[in-house]
Amino acid sequence: QVQLVESGGGLVQAGGSLRLSCAASGRTFSSYGMGWFRQAPGKEREFVAAISWSGGRTSYTDSVKGRFTISRDNVKNTVYLQMNSLKPEDTAVYYCAAVLGFGIAPNEYEYWGQGTQVTVTS
Repeated sequence: QVQLVESGGGLVQAGGSLRLSCAASGRTFSSYGMGWFRQAPGKEREFVAAISWSGGRTSYTDSVKGRFTISRDNVKNTVYLQMNSLKPEDTAVYYCAAVLGFGIAPNEYEYWGQGTQVTVTS
């Protein structure tokens, strides 16, 4: 079992930055690939970014490339999502998730956090 708790969401103006954190506890964090997903009202949950257990492989959805950076600290059992140049269309609930391996589809992930709200105003 892996427990995930996100933090760092909030309200920010367009062009601003936020850093999301996801603290993990339970089974060996470093064994898991980690992902960030988001879900806006009335929309399906979508992939944002993923990182392998070592941090050596990352993947991003096209709309956030060059603006968002995923990273992890296996000593602190934490994964981060640095979000820069935020846009109103980034507004959503952001979830972190854990998978054995690496994935970009929500149904590949086994464990999920409760989510943190990000709201970007124009």
